[in-house]
Amino acid sequence: MSTALAAATRAADGIEKHRDLNAVIAHDRHALLAAAAAVDTRPAGVLTGLALAVKDNICTLEYPTTCGSRILEGYRSPYEATAIKRAKAAGAVIACKSNLDEFAMGASTEYSAYGRTHHPFDPSRVPGGSSGGSAALVAAGVVQAALGSETGGSVRQPAAFCGVVGIKPTYGRVSRYGLVAFGSSLDQIAVFGRTVLQAGTLLSVISGRDQHDATCADLDPLTPEPARKDLTGVVIGKPREYFPADLDPVIRKACDRTLARLKEAGATIREVSLPHTGLAVPTYYVIAPAEASSNLARFDGVRYGPRHGDGRGDVRALYRATRGAGFGPEVRRRIIIGTYVLSAGYYDAYYGKAQAARALIRQDFDRVFGEGVDALFTPTTPSPAFKAGEKVDDPVAMYLADIFVCPVNLARVPALSVPIGRTGGLPIGGQLIGPDFSEARLLSVAGVIESLVDGTAEVA
Repeated sequence: MSTALAAATRAADGIEKHRDLNAVIAHDRHALLAAAAAVDTRPAGVLTGLALAVKDNICTLEYPTTCGSRILEGYRSPYEATAIKRAKAAGAVIACKSNLDEFAMGASTEYSAYGRTHHPFDPSRVPGGSSGGSAALVAAGVVQAALGSETGGSVRQPAAFCGVVGIKPTYGRVSRYGLVAFGSSLDQIAVFGRTVLQAGTLLSVISGRDQHDATCADLDPLTPEPARKDLTGVVIGKPREYFPADLDPVIRKACDRTLARLKEAGATIREVSLPHTGLAVPTYYVIAPAEASSNLARFDGVRYGPRHGDGRGDVRALYRATRGAGFGPEVRRRIIIGTYVLSAGYYDAYYGKAQAARALIRQDFDRVFGEGVDALFTPTTPSPAFKAGEKVDDPVAMYLADIFVCPVNLARVPALSVPIGRTGGLPIGGQLIGPDFSEARLLSVAGVIESLVDGTAEVA
């Protein structure tokens, strides 16, 4: 059996086998196998033999793009995202559209209109979010790699919870064309892989300049560095704010073990400070909802998806009926917050101050990297995957799950999560953060971690 068709068949079988994960929103076995057979008639590309899961807020031609929301139920995009076009040109086939928190708003994939996604190792727990469907499919072995999106950690956090590699690129490294907007100054298409090499290869294919996206950097596609045997000359910073006294002791132990391995490999470990880290979560949850309230105004029952209401009222009645029925509780919550912080009399008090705090967070990273630190190492999450329902009624507790990942989105720098152990069978992720456009270096350091630290071993 040819390479692409073999991969597509394995993915289709895996999707059927793991239906109980509820990680897939749309899938067509016959269309997938036909696409794979067509790929096998062409010269092999870098991604030939890769069946790719795609988060359902990234536009494809093969399947509807619903963003996990009833307000876009059945919507089919007339175009496909640049990242999808490039992956397909390199030989990948689109296996399915994966489940997500509605409009990528959440940290657990419990806010999908199509039901929550289950953790692949413990169905009582969440896979993280908002890209939990993609992470679960990679962790379960259904696909080798997947696309997700990052606004405040939505790939790295589920990657850590599910024990896979997740990479958030520098803002502008990958075109946002075809990614349904949530927070335009924060959003990035990001990647999952079972290994550092798989994730890095996919990122290199989808990266690079794009005339369709004015925010895309005018740079060539990413070129990964050769695999490293050691880290001689590399300076790894350990930010004290990411290792608070109340950090889960098992998470701390896994991180300390990883730092010890990095030191043994020749790296210099230096304690550093990012003093404005504590401002990240409140800053993010002002800026992101503000941008969401603007971006989601287009979903009004006129241009997209189903229309609600009896047709007897004015246009405002149509908007109220459609948006009230189409949006779920978390999306409505963030629209209300965002509209409030942008309103007259509150803009300067909230949104203006949040932008000032964002600048301070960015300055922290610039200062540390300007002092000779090549990369930072931190925990990806403050705990392993939590129980389903544990935080769904406490939005603040849910938001705090992003405490170690959202500063990166505010600063627009690249970061990745790599497995560094398990506790009670649940994965633990370690995070590497670098200066702008340093993905190649981060991948090379992550490759060393992958070779020296058993990401599936229990942390004693």
